[in-house]
Amino acid sequence: MKKSVLNIVETFRQNFDGTPRVIYSPGRVNLIGEHTDYNNGFVLPAAIDKAIILAMNRNDLNLIRLCSIDFNGEHFSTPVAEAYDKAQHGWPNYIIGVVSELQKAGYYPGGFDCVFGGNIPIGAGLSSSAALEGGVVFGLSELFDFGLSRLQMTRLAQKAENEFVGVQCGIMDQFASLHGKEGHVIKLDCRSLEFERYPFIRDDVRIVLFDTKVRRELAGSEYNIRRQQCEQGVALMKKKKPAINSLRDVSMELLNSCQKELDPVVYRRCRYVLEENMRVQQACEDLLQEDFVAFGEKMYRSHYGLRDDYEVSCSELDTLVEASEQLDGVLGARMMGGGFGGCTINLITSEKLNESIEHITQKYNDVTGLEADIHIAKIGDGTHLLANGLKNS
Repeated sequence: MKKSVLNIVETFRQNFDGTPRVIYSPGRVNLIGEHTDYNNGFVLPAAIDKAIILAMNRNDLNLIRLCSIDFNGEHFSTPVAEAYDKAQHGWPNYIIGVVSELQKAGYYPGGFDCVFGGNIPIGAGLSSSAALEGGVVFGLSELFDFGLSRLQMTRLAQKAENEFVGVQCGIMDQFASLHGKEGHVIKLDCRSLEFERYPFIRDDVRIVLFDTKVRRELAGSEYNIRRQQCEQGVALMKKKKPAINSLRDVSMELLNSCQKELDPVVYRRCRYVLEENMRVQQACEDLLQEDFVAFGEKMYRSHYGLRDDYEVSCSELDTLVEASEQLDGVLGARMMGGGFGGCTINLITSEKLNESIEHITQKYNDVTGLEADIHIAKIGDGTHLLANGLKNS
């Protein structure tokens, strides 16, 4: 990463004036708690040691001037304005969107220059877009002395993706990127946005992501259907208990008492969410006890629920999880993200790391004919300034 930082700073100096501030903004994983965020439930994400690096400085030209290392050094420039149209290129919209949301909130950045790049695999479900948005809002707050809190930054970064880019993500990705702490996961209450950090410090356990390299358009439409099904369940149960506003307010007893009135598919969707929320709570207790075996078992149960009750897995994800189930070195595995492709997240002991990776990738290739990409991650700090652009992170 140090080499990448030096490259980005050098690229900035070749293209723009002045000494930039350098921001480190990480991607994230979610250990457990999937499809619970939009149901006002609990999630358990962490920032990781793969990040977007941004070199940023003010200019006196009233221009936003951008350069993306990851997109072949593409440049983009636009005047600072009160309203913006979407750019034809996709990547500038994540930055312009942040500026737009800052202005709506009463913060008016002037012209600035930005060069960015990093080592977050794009499209692998590690939230490179949230890292970019969080890094930009953090950098602009520093450059223009806005004094934004991390929660304010989180909300603005999410709004940029929701309202400008047009992706209806929850708040987890931006929250984890901006609030991460080395050696800790974050139990986030998606209703109140209260959070607690739990230690995740095991030198003999690695977080390993197996990327199916499957990307399916089905995920977007099915995501919306799952939200609607959960809302249908809430609407019916609200008739019995008017105080209910989301599945977060529903007990398993109430859900079971309404089973005959609910469509069987809707019932299974709701049951999964309630069980997943309980798993997150219990998994945090496992971490306090340093019981990674029990934690891993909950990851497997999470996957089975996503596969059987929520029905957002796919054969490629299932193959990766099934390939891990009988391995001594794998403590837990599950699909991570929206589903229908993307990654599995695995906890693998250091002693059995290479052996487990070889077995899982070979099994995946034998069954699917595909080669899985491998990413090994460590839990790291959230978005922060790098001293002189040279701090090791």
